[in-house]
Amino acid sequence: MLSSIVSRTVTLCTRFAWGVIALGVLSAAICGSYSVRHFAINTDIQHLIARDLPWRQREIAYEKAFPEGFEMILAVVDAPTPELAGVAGKVLTERLETRKDLFRSVRLATGGPFFERHRMLFMPTEELSQNLNQLGRAAPLVNALASDPSLRGVIQALSFGLIGARSGQITLDGLQRPLSMAADTVEKALAGGDATFSWYEMVNGPAGPSELRQLIIVRPVLDYQALEPGLKASEGIRQAAVDLDLKSEYGATVRLTGPVPISDEEFGTLRENAALNATVTIAVVLLILYLALHSTRIILAVFLNLVVGLA
Repeated sequence: MLSSIVSRTVTLCTRFAWGVIALGVLSAAICGSYSVRHFAINTDIQHLIARDLPWRQREIAYEKAFPEGFEMILAVVDAPTPELAGVAGKVLTERLETRKDLFRSVRLATGGPFFERHRMLFMPTEELSQNLNQLGRAAPLVNALASDPSLRGVIQALSFGLIGARSGQITLDGLQRPLSMAADTVEKALAGGDATFSWYEMVNGPAGPSELRQLIIVRPVLDYQALEPGLKASEGIRQAAVDLDLKSEYGATVRLTGPVPISDEEFGTLRENAALNATVTIAVVLLILYLALHSTRIILAVFLNLVVGLA
């Protein structure tokens, strides 16, 4: 019975070949148009699991209460000194806050006006006492530089340090680090290199990696109709860093991490060698058809039928 149906279908298609071709083209056009209008990519992985499950509802409630942990880009700003890192992070945050079309919220995680004014309240008592004592002893130097922030002020501040050493208020060993830091900075500047000087390091000692780094928490506007939902936001952050010229102005670099960039990178791998993969696949299909049929006309008909069927 099946053979009879196939035979009749082939005979009918052969008799009305142009009509069948026209019907196939019309069907492909209608199906293709419907697919374009009604089928779209959704890269929101949160929709992979039903939302009415009890544990999924609790997860959704948690995400609403703490959205930064899921839809977040973490911009990492590194600079040669804590001061440069702080300024670079601040100016980048201020620039990103103006782009409401790309970012829902922007927050400097490692600073802000509150911690700038009250940071000493969160320091251990012993460390705070040590820093205050050092600042008290360095008051004449700081006042000299504050009143005259030029090379003349620096020379005057150094003379105060030598006077303090002569009077016994401070030791020459205590001047070793600030004088060495000043000398290194001047030598680098004279050699044409990138010279930096950190008051923070002079008072507290060498800064650790966390002190040379600022973290900016960004909640981006995500486009789940795109293969990489957060790509526009990530490019916006990188472009802002370029426009502000953070590298030459502050010696700062900006890197991106967090759930959104990582997820975008995973989706982005689908683009890699896509054209090559499609070309190889089509070539393999045509080779299999050739080995099976040995007829160019039949191979073309089967291949076009395959395209229409996919549409």
